[in-house]
Amino acid sequence: MTDSTNKLVGKIARIGGLTGVAVALVLAGTLIAHRDGVHAASMSSGTPLDDNSVSALVSLDHAVEAVAAKVTPSVVNVAVTSKETPDSDGAQNQSQQGQGQMQNLPPGFSQFFGPNGPFGFQQGPQRPQIEHGIGSGVIISQDGYILTNDHVVNGAVNVRVTLNDRRVLNAKVVGVDKLTDLAVIKVDATNLPAIAWGDSTKLKPGQTVLAFGSPFGYFQFSVTHGIISALNRPNPYSDNARKPGGFIQTDAAINPGNSGGPLVNAHGELIGINTFIISNSGSFAGAGFAIPSQLAHSVAEQIIKTGSVHHGYLGIAMNDVTPANASFFNLKHSTGAIISQVTPGSPASNAGLKPGDVIQSLNGEEMENGSALQVAVSEDAPGTDIALGIIRNGNPMTIHVKVGEFHGNGSESASNEGPGNSHAKIGVSVGDLSSDVRQQFNIPGSVHGAVIESVRPGSPADDAGLAAGDVIMEVNRRAVSSADAVVNAIHDSPTGKDVLLLVWSQGNASYRIIHPDNQ
Repeated sequence: MTDSTNKLVGKIARIGGLTGVAVALVLAGTLIAHRDGVHAASMSSGTPLDDNSVSALVSLDHAVEAVAAKVTPSVVNVAVTSKETPDSDGAQNQSQQGQGQMQNLPPGFSQFFGPNGPFGFQQGPQRPQIEHGIGSGVIISQDGYILTNDHVVNGAVNVRVTLNDRRVLNAKVVGVDKLTDLAVIKVDATNLPAIAWGDSTKLKPGQTVLAFGSPFGYFQFSVTHGIISALNRPNPYSDNARKPGGFIQTDAAINPGNSGGPLVNAHGELIGINTFIISNSGSFAGAGFAIPSQLAHSVAEQIIKTGSVHHGYLGIAMNDVTPANASFFNLKHSTGAIISQVTPGSPASNAGLKPGDVIQSLNGEEMENGSALQVAVSEDAPGTDIALGIIRNGNPMTIHVKVGEFHGNGSESASNEGPGNSHAKIGVSVGDLSSDVRQQFNIPGSVHGAVIESVRPGSPADDAGLAAGDVIMEVNRRAVSSADAVVNAIHDSPTGKDVLLLVWSQGNASYRIIHPDNQ
């Protein structure tokens, strides 16, 4: 019980001690005075509404009950024992524990029984610590294959699965795919209730969905009800921008322990794997996310067939087309993905794709944004020939690309108006790219333009996320090779119009819309 709660309880107790008799008398008088009224209220209960009056709600209840009854037997609880080598915090805690032991020694004894004394405790080599975790999973085949998240079974030395009929079975990890955070495990059993696959490409915001799993690891086989809040949510991971996005967002409650559990549609079909939440508290806050079945099905099939996954890649960095940047690329519609960087020697480079190209379709299928394109390409087997419909400088073109294979090492994927002074229009100070500057900010020789030396706090550049060490490579779709060129290009941009910059930052290039300060 917290101190504030103790104070609150204490305060209430004191009030109760002083006024208990008075309160009792008042209550007794009130009951006597209103005895008839109280009796009447307690005895008269309203007649419940009949089924006809609430037929829509009753039908909805029956439908949700039917879906839950159909899906729940396919849901499993996954208990994992894993090994993890203690990190610096563990070492620090051990050291603090030793210091605590020394502090408890009588005066004068530490020199004999302390860590350096002849009779003191010795800190041996740190051994891997055993950790226990709980997650969820879903049965995808009658012969025991189960789909879950990679982060649920990461580092597992022992996996045990609890089925809906309360059987507990040992499981083995068949394979994992860290790029998509998916894993397949298997139990030795037959005639299991496998879930039916659904098509996540046909989902629409507002559709009813149910999420299943074991929230907090204890409340097994729980189900929550909600809708699809949004589709094709981008990749939120900061560790690897090349991880596919395309996540399904839902308001069906997902909490720690639900990871790996199924997200299903109104037909009870698997349309997603619950994988993460966005929350300030660590618990559900209305925004849960699932890996779409389009991607999960492909990954699961590869793992079951070969034990590993091979993802396709193009070797580009992208921005989504938005209403704000569409006009800079002569686009009529705000859909597609803008190529902001092409990795040298990559499939995209070999096919002739260039920064500024806008990818609008893949094999004739419209690509709404970069996340949709990432998911689609990652599903393609390396060596597959694909046709990209692009817009280049307002002209439609078709580019044929042979898909490469992604490797996890990240090597393949990708206000005065003078230099050195703050440019009043956007709030940056720029300088030429010297050898010292390249070394200071680790800027490769293939990057050309002007380096940002400083950004004025609260300026348009600051609002756009620009920072010192970034390199401005283009202004309004025109390449710039020096600080003077950047200043002149920004100065020449029309008053009151946004400025489009191509910016290299920490190894990746992206387009940034700047809303100039024209005051």
